[in-house]
Amino acid sequence: MEIRKTELDGVLLLDLEAFEDHRGEYVETYNENKYRAAGIAVHFVQDDISVSSRHVLRGIHGDQETWKLVSCLHGKFYLVVVNCDTSSASFGKWQSFVLSDRNRCQVLIPPRHGNGHLVLSETAIFHYKQSTDYNPGGQFTYKWDDPELNIWWPVKDPILSRRDENGHFV
Repeated sequence: MEIRKTELDGVLLLDLEAFEDHRGEYVETYNENKYRAAGIAVHFVQDDISVSSRHVLRGIHGDQETWKLVSCLHGKFYLVVVNCDTSSASFGKWQSFVLSDRNRCQVLIPPRHGNGHLVLSETAIFHYKQSTDYNPGGQFTYKWDDPELNIWWPVKDPILSRRDENGHFV
């Protein structure tokens, strides 16, 4: 596993190693001892997936206390991570990543950062580990096309939920 810092403080890009042979592929997506040895001492308590179709955009969501470890189990998506910490000098700064079942990258997202993803393949499976139990009441949502954030997305008319279409600040 190779770990790289990103433009956003606390956000890490992890390149996983895959073993391939004539039978297929094997990838270890998480090993607490290896992650701790690499300096990632987050204790994860919940795993979730979302399955979406091409051009579905989910997010930008986050909360004040949860770490997330995001990966793509199937397909390909465009992931955006935004610093949503209003007390940070980097508030509103964002960075994008393309995650897929071929590149086997993960992104570690700290608390007070939001994330959203847009499906680029026919379907995609978005997987994330969380350091806290999901708390819908503690979530914030930023509108995907908020002009103050000025995020570039690969499509102009994504498929959205009502929550993501309207957005709100918490």
